[in-house]
Amino acid sequence: MNQIFARRLKSARLMRELSMEQLSEKLNKIITKQSISKYEKGLMFPNSTILIELSKALNVSIDFFFRPYKINISDIEFRKKSKLSVTSLKGIKENVLDRIEKYLEIENILNIENPFDAKFQDDPISSAEDVKNMAHNVRKHWKLGEDAINNVISTLEDNGIKLIQLDYNLKFDGLSGYVNKNYPVIIINKNVSPERQRFTALHELGHLILSFQSSMMGKEKEKFCNLFASEMLIPSSQFIKLIGNKRKDISLQELTPIQIQYGISIDALMYKAKELNIITPSRYKGYCIKKNSSNDFKEKVTKSHYPYEESDRFNSIVYRAISKEIISFSKAASLLGRSVNDVRSSVNFI
Repeated sequence: MNQIFARRLKSARLMRELSMEQLSEKLNKIITKQSISKYEKGLMFPNSTILIELSKALNVSIDFFFRPYKINISDIEFRKKSKLSVTSLKGIKENVLDRIEKYLEIENILNIENPFDAKFQDDPISSAEDVKNMAHNVRKHWKLGEDAINNVISTLEDNGIKLIQLDYNLKFDGLSGYVNKNYPVIIINKNVSPERQRFTALHELGHLILSFQSSMMGKEKEKFCNLFASEMLIPSSQFIKLIGNKRKDISLQELTPIQIQYGISIDALMYKAKELNIITPSRYKGYCIKKNSSNDFKEKVTKSHYPYEESDRFNSIVYRAISKEIISFSKAASLLGRSVNDVRSSVNFI
């Protein structure tokens, strides 16, 4: 029990991005950082008063400290452009571990199987055409056709991926990896625009399923994952149908309806036009210069037009378990991170 408590205490502290000294200060120094260190090493155990104070300071239930560990996170790949500190990265990892534990627990309770089929192509990716073919294969396998993906988050969750939206600062886009080498997870920042969330989620899907040659550099991998996300959001064939093969200029009034329909940013559409040789590199460069030199123009082209998407599969299956009387309101509250009264009052049986 001491070892479970020790690991849970450290996990809760890291989730809140607190050092031992900062946690001690948050507790008004009723315990020292040395005592916290001993707790986290399993050398000491707090009395009931300290336990309650730790629970309040770390914003977790007392039950959290004694929940047995069932999984470990491995092979998480962070976006290379992430500027997060080591402390923040550790905090994200612990938050993901906590969310995925609960996710897998409720699936096990309901005996739900939602496998992820990552085998779409055998050979490693070596060209842009390979990436486009992979996107085509995924769309075909998931029966998406060439139409717009109405809800990227639901599509990923329906196909076996655990998707977590974190409330984080704007330096963080997303990350992906596997839990226990079996359960794929994608994490995205809920505080960025809907278009960026959708693009990031599919970029991270690329990291999960694209097999790269061992000699390929990280920058090239990122470029291919961006291409994969773009092709998933709007296939090149569809984009060409809407815009044409060759253009000298493209108006914002033409691209905005495409942005609204396909949930992809104007920036991504202009880049796609350049990559498909619809516009010249110099024309694309001119667009970038204009955007960076005119705040008014930048505001227009970066304006979001797509509705926010929410990850609701986890909440849905928790409420299913309540409705089927498989779990108690107390258990549901623990899983949802809410009070028992809040959960009880939120249930509307039809």
